[in-house]
Formats: sequence, structure tokens, C-alpha cells
Amino acid sequence: MKHVQAMPKKRLLASALLLALAPAGHVIAQEQPAQAAQTANPNADVDPTELDTVVVTGIRASLTSSMNLKRDAQGIVDGIVAEDIGKFPDTNLAEALQRISGVSIDRTSSGEGSKVTVRGVGPDFNLVLLNGRQMPASNLGPGGGGTSNSRAFDFSNIAAEAISAIEVHKTGRAELPTGGIGATINVKTARPLEIGEPLASIGFKAVHDTSARNLPQSYPGAIVTPELSGIFSQTYADGKFGVMVSGSYQDRESGYSQASVADGWITFPGDSNSWNALPLPGQGYADRITNRPGLDDVYARPQNTGYSVNGVQRQRTNGQLTLQWAPSDSVTATLDYAYMENKVQQQRSELSVWFSQSPGDSSWTDGPVAAPIIYEEEYNGADLSMGGMQLATKNSGDSLGFNVEWEVNDALSLAFDYHNSTAESRPDSPLGSAGVLGMAAYVRGNTTVDYSGEIPIVNVVLPPGMSSVPASAALVTGSVFQNSYNKSEVEQFQADGRFKFGDYSGLDFGVSATEVNNRTAAAVMQRDTWGGVGSPADYDDSIFTPDNMSRYFQSFGNSNNPNWTDSFLVFDFERLRQAAIAASGCATCYEMPTQFTDDLRTTEKSKSAYVQWTTSFDWSMPLDVAVGVRYEQTDVDSSALVRIANGISWDSANELYVTYQPGQGFTELEGDYDYFLPNVDLAWHLNEDIVARASYSETIGRPGWQQIQGGQRLANIVRVDGGDGSAGNPALEPLLSKNFDLSVEWYYGEASYVSAGYFRKNIDNFISDTIVRDTPFELHTPVGGAYWNAALSAGGCAAGDMVCIRNYIFTNYAGSPGVTVTGTDSTGALTGSIVGQPGDPVAGFDITTPANQRSDHLDGFEINVQHVFGESGFGLAANYTKVDSGLTFDNADLGTQYPMIGLSDSANLVGFYDKNAWQVRVAYNWRDEFLNGIGGGGTPPNPNWTEAYGQVDAIVSYEVMENLTLSLEGINLTDETQRIHARHENMVRFATQTGPRYMFGVRYRF
Repeated sequence: MKHVQAMPKKRLLASALLLALAPAGHVIAQEQPAQAAQTANPNADVDPTELDTVVVTGIRASLTSSMNLKRDAQGIVDGIVAEDIGKFPDTNLAEALQRISGVSIDRTSSGEGSKVTVRGVGPDFNLVLLNGRQMPASNLGPGGGGTSNSRAFDFSNIAAEAISAIEVHKTGRAELPTGGIGATINVKTARPLEIGEPLASIGFKAVHDTSARNLPQSYPGAIVTPELSGIFSQTYADGKFGVMVSGSYQDRESGYSQASVADGWITFPGDSNSWNALPLPGQGYADRITNRPGLDDVYARPQNTGYSVNGVQRQRTNGQLTLQWAPSDSVTATLDYAYMENKVQQQRSELSVWFSQSPGDSSWTDGPVAAPIIYEEEYNGADLSMGGMQLATKNSGDSLGFNVEWEVNDALSLAFDYHNSTAESRPDSPLGSAGVLGMAAYVRGNTTVDYSGEIPIVNVVLPPGMSSVPASAALVTGSVFQNSYNKSEVEQFQADGRFKFGDYSGLDFGVSATEVNNRTAAAVMQRDTWGGVGSPADYDDSIFTPDNMSRYFQSFGNSNNPNWTDSFLVFDFERLRQAAIAASGCATCYEMPTQFTDDLRTTEKSKSAYVQWTTSFDWSMPLDVAVGVRYEQTDVDSSALVRIANGISWDSANELYVTYQPGQGFTELEGDYDYFLPNVDLAWHLNEDIVARASYSETIGRPGWQQIQGGQRLANIVRVDGGDGSAGNPALEPLLSKNFDLSVEWYYGEASYVSAGYFRKNIDNFISDTIVRDTPFELHTPVGGAYWNAALSAGGCAAGDMVCIRNYIFTNYAGSPGVTVTGTDSTGALTGSIVGQPGDPVAGFDITTPANQRSDHLDGFEINVQHVFGESGFGLAANYTKVDSGLTFDNADLGTQYPMIGLSDSANLVGFYDKNAWQVRVAYNWRDEFLNGIGGGGTPPNPNWTEAYGQVDAIVSYEVMENLTLSLEGINLTDETQRIHARHENMVRFATQTGPRYMFGVRYRF
């Protein structure tokens, strides 16, 4: 692509419109006085002497446009702009976003970016818009099972080919929909009337993903997979009608290998004397422990250790149709439809050992958090566990929108926008969103694990003469088949306007109504038949194929450890499933259940209105001012499928039980909240090249779906003084963030600038669990009731003598309402049940429920540098973000903690060459260690620390002729691995190997 060319001014204006900072197609952007007339009528005739304008294209053009987006913004905004429609800088939008300062990404196990964290605020509290419209997000529960709490948008579902720009609004603005504390991210697509000229291009990529080396031999994997994309745009009727169609299809084959302590670590204080703790000094086998953790230390023992090798296939389809009609210069109507589909299939084979905290030799690191270096437990004929999984899921979504922009007159502009968008995630196989078969051979002797390296190394003593696991010893054990479902729908109407005063100041205003309906449901078929289903003779040896796990972990430095007992069996999943059905006689035990047992349904209805005044003061240092406020009112209606309790039954001497009516029913809870959210943005133009900004805004982030569920669950066993339970809380307030931002930007050359900024977020309404005393279902308890009091009045029983009171009631009231005698026990005491009756006391329950309880802050700074080295073609872009907060996790503290998830520093360095026919870009992205969650196995709940990770990507493209471009792209060129640990680096949770990915592309523009 040439660097300098003559471009019609009409196209230049169209490009400017595409790259402008308008927050959405439905929002009227503030216009500069010199541009107002032309913007109001982009098709008007212009002076022919101005038709030719020098325009720079290529990587440099993209960086220049991104810089101008930042420079001309109201508030603090960063973004990425496509250098040409159909040619976004990255094929994955999440991986593109990580180039922006303050934006970090969460990667899937296969190494691909999926969700974003902005300025330390996690994915659930960043709002994603498509052309200014709030997008729904659907997610299956952890591991494909269970109900989902998440609101996070998954960028891996969207292809990048039709994207013209991404804007990351880091400060709040009155006209933006609410929900983003870290940022509001607006993904913009092209419009045919804005492009203004015929456009047609088609692209093809051949993808070779070396992570497919992680596939077991029994999984056929494609060496090269295709990606195909195309876009067509044309205008008709003298530019009054436009059509744009775009589509893409991607078929990807990948894999990953993972070492893990999947069930986590059991954590102890150093002086613990519980049955599963290490023996105290001088007790038990303490003399076999080297450097035993001190009595004031914290330590942990593993629950299991294992390895898995995974194959992943994905088919992603995206399509978009946009129709535009401009019947006059003052009215433009747009109808657009977008469709997204992402199908994923995964197969997994496993090898693992499970621990029971039995005696053995071990050595430990020093405290205060001590972790095992070498850890052993003694066994004889225990299970050497193997297993497999097959899952297939389908994520789909669509969005239908209609927009009208009307320039009423020179002073007033109006816009009306309506859209209905849906996202759905569901199983794509009869086996469910996750189907797992456990399998084992009972041949394991003493088991030792070395946790000192990058991955743990397991050594197992096998029976004499056995060097590998024989197929003849294998049989199915436990199994899990999960059915998870999530559907979210957003219906939104927005009306916006701008009135321009004679002094070029303006008043922006608008109203909107949004309804979000979210359903998340799940069911699981789990068989805990860990002793085995049938016998090894029930399973044909030909089902299994011997393999060695170490060959799938070559990217880790200690994978060649000779002590590794890595022999395992890969099996034909469907044949083994059929064999288990035959051995158990239960077909439905090995498929997903179709009836949901958990079903959460929530409706959020929000109404909002905003007003914002913008002006400029032409002092010695011009000052741009924007002052606005948004009012947001939300009603929450949430219901959940639960068992409906109908009574309390005293069934044994010291135990009372909750009884339930047959089947399940929905319980419903409601909540509401409203907020005034102000914003103030100031921009001082210290001179033509330097801008200083100050912003204050208030934003909200809504609670997770499980936190606001309408259901209430009761523990089955009730005490004399009541019972326990749990419930959601639709009355939760959203997190409220008060945001302060300061920045200075120096634009010292074409496509070159330096900026530095400081930000602080004071966040209220953090959510944590609390206990509330309640009387759910108004259940009557026999404790303190008429029969109970009669027994006490008789004088023969003490108040706390449950056996005596119970026998008195049986003896004197047998056959009365609620009293049933069934017989006698071995001591001769009467047995039966005593059920609470109307008039008896109503039982109280301690209900654990989420509540808004805490406040804290986070702050940090960002530095950006972008520089082009004259006309050499070389340039670089670099940024660094430092984030800090009081919401940290203390590894040595075993108490309850509430840290900020996702808080981390990040940095990017991009070097490029762009001249004549060549374009080269090399990018390094780094993210420091961060906390990605709490829990996921282990007692008490442990942190999951994702260790620091850096990745190098590169792309080279060559313009063979004016319309034909070839490209070669490499992802993760240095074959980096990812690692997650608990309270200490030796307490590994997951260590994952993927591999580089290479893409050869051809793009032709007609």
C-alpha cells in the first residue's frame, strides 16, 4: 500500500467520520465550528480546488488516527483504528485491546485472549458497546458446568474484519450507558454512506497452530486450518442509499497441555493438630519431615496432582448487513443486523494421583508461607487415575438495530436508536457442556511429587515387573455430565439530541430505556462410583492406547526429569461410555440431564436521562469544558428454581429436618436503585501541541447474576435454635466508583506524542457475605410448640433433654396431628416423627446473603510514547501502566479476605516499519502477576495467582500489486507458557503449554 496518494475530499471526510470520537451512531458528537457546516451535509458540493488532499495510509495512518482520537476526545479516551476497512490490526479484538495502556486480557487455556481488565478492574465491571449499544454477554459456568455469575463479554466471539475502530472510554460521560467502572468499550463498525465509494475485498488465511502438537495421537488434528473473510459496500441513487455486507468464517484446530493441582490445596496454620495436618514436632512421623513449617507459619498439602492433554476445535462465523437511506441531506436512517456464532469442541485425556494426607517423607520451604518441595504419601494398590472429557458448546448472538439521525436545523440535531440483541451459550452435544469419564488402574504404590520446578513431577511406585499402566487393569470409576445454559437479551431505546448555541457551545441531552433479561441454568449427572463400575473384564483392552505424558510438556524446562512416572492410557471416549453403560445397566447415568435443577431468571429494567453542556473559553490558553449528569433508575426482578419447604420434622433424638413439597418451584425477590452520576471534563490547550486534562466522573458496576438471584436455599438439618441457608439479594446496590483523572499530552509531531496520566477510583458498595436472621416459608417447628411445652409442664423433662421430651410426646400424643410413631429402636425407645403444627413457633434461619459492606480505592498512572522516525518508515509505540490498591490479598492470612480481582501492572512495546510495499510490526505485551480469583478448591479458600506473562507477536505484509497484499503473522513466537499458583509458587494450580501460531494471508481488494 502506498504511503502518499491523492484522495477525494469526500472519501477523506468519510474516513474522518469513521474515526471520529462520536460515542455511537445514535449520539450527536460535539462539532468544531469550522467543521459544522460540512459535517451537517457530507454530500454537499465543495470547492474543486480542495478535492485532492494528501492522505497517509498503512500502520502509520492507523497510529495517527488513534492518536487523533485521543487528542480530540472529551475526557480520557484511547483506541485502535483500522488502517483500512477489512484490515484490523489484530484478528482477535481482545488481543488488539491489550495494546492500549491500562488494558490487560484474560486468556483461555488455549492461549487466546477473551476478556479484558481495564486499570485493574475486572471483566465483569467493564461495559462493552457495539456502535454505542449495550451488548449482552453469555457465559457458561466454571468448567462448563453450574450457573454463571458473570456479566463479562467474550471478545473471542467477534471477528475483527468489519471493525473500523475500538474506543476505550476511561472516564465517565453522561451519554454513555452505565455499567463500566474500569472503562466503557465501544466497538464501531463501518457504514456504507460513510465509506462513500464502492468497496469490495476478500481475504483468506491459512493457519498453522503448533499447539496442535499437544493433541494425543488418537485425536486427528488438521495441520492447517482456514479463515475466510469478505466485505462489500456500495452506494446507489446518487449516494442516498447504501448497502454493506460483511462476513467471516474461521476453522481453528489447537491444543494445550496442562499440569495441575485441580482440586487445590488444604491450608493449615502451623500449629494445627487436625487429623489431616502434618504431625506436630515430636508426634507421629514428624521425624520424616525436613524443615517442617513453623508453628506460626501457614502451609498447605495437595489434594491431588495431575496432567491433561487437550484438543480444541473451533468454528466461528460472523456476518453483518447494514442498509442506509438518506432521503435528504438532513436525515439518515440505518438498519443493521449482526450475527455471531462460535462453536467449540474439546477432548481431554488425564493422568492424576489423589492424596488422602497419609504419612510420608516431605521437605518444605521456609515460612511464613511454607510449601512442599518434595512431598510423599504411602499407598499400596491405590488408584492411578486417568480420565477423559468431551465437551461441545455453542455461543451465538445477534443484534438488530434501527437508527435515525435528523439535522432539524443548523442549531438542533436529533437521533433515535432502537436495538434488540441476544447472546446464548448452550451445549452442542448430547453429552452436555462437559462430559467426564473417570478411569483408573489400582496399581499405585508410594507416591512422591517434586513441586520445585515449573511443573510438578509425579513418581509412582508400580508393582514389581510393571513399568507402565496395563490396559487389562483399567475400568471406569466416577463420572460427571453437565448441562449448563445461559441466555441474555438486551432491548434498548435511546433518543439523543444536541442544541448548538450561537457561541458554538452546546447542550447534549437524551433519554433511554433498557431491559436486560438474563437466564442461567444448570443440571449435573454425577456418579461418585470411585471404587469402579463393574470390573476390568467389562472393558475391552482395545478401547485403550498406551501413551506417555512427558512428550506433551516439552516447553517446560523440567519435563525431561527421569523420575517422572508418565505412563497413561488414552481411550476411545464413546466406546468407554458404552462399556460403562453396559457394566452399570444405566444409560441415563452417562449423558447430560435435560431437567435443570438450578435455574436463575433475572430482569433488569433501567430508565435514564442525561444532560451535558459543552463549551470552549478562548483565553490565552483555550479551555474546553464539558459538565453533565446522568440519572439512572433500575428495577430488579429475580426468580430462582428452588425446593419449596413446607415443614420441619423432628425425626431423631437430636436432629430436625426441613421437609419439602414434591418437585420444585420458583421463588421471587425484587430490588431497585437509582443514581445521579455527574461528570466534569476539562481540557487546557497549553499551546498547539500540549493538552492538559482533568476529569471527575461517577460510574456504577452491577452485581453478578448469582448475587442477585431470587432463590433461597435451606440446609436440610435444623438445630433447636433454628437452621441455616443461603439466598441471593436483588436489592444489592451496584458498585459506585468516584473517578479522578489527570493527564498531560504532548503531540510533538505527525503520529508522535508522549502522554502521562494519573487516575484514582474510590469504590463503594463492594459486596461480601453477611448473615441475616429470617423466617423463610414461615415453617413451624415443634421446638417450643404445644407438645414441647406440655412435656416441660409435666415436670419430668429438663428443657434441654431432647430424648425425654421426644419420648413424652410419643407416649402421650401418638396419633395426634403431626405425631407419628413408627416403632422402637435397639434400646427400646420409641421412634417416629413430630412435625411442627400451626400455632407452634416459626423457625428462624441464619441466611447467608451478599450485602454491600465495604469501600476501598485503587489508583495508578499511565505513560504512553509513540514516535515515528521521520520518513524512514520506522516507528515505535510503548506504554506502561502501574496500578495499586488497598484491596490486596495476604497469603499468610487464613481469614476471610475481599481483594480486587485482576489488579496488575502491564506494558506494551511495538516496533514497526511501514514504507513502500512493506509493512512490519513486532509487538511485545507483558502483564505482571495478578489475582484472578479466590477458591476453586482447597480449604480455607485459597488465592489463584496468575504469574507474570509476556508474549511476542509479529506480522509482515507485502503489497504485491495495488489491490493484492500477502501477509505472514506469528503469535507467541517465543513459545511462552502460563502458570497459576496458590499461596506460594510451589503450590501450583495450573501450568499450561500452548505454542506459537502462524498465519499466512492473502487479501484482494476489488
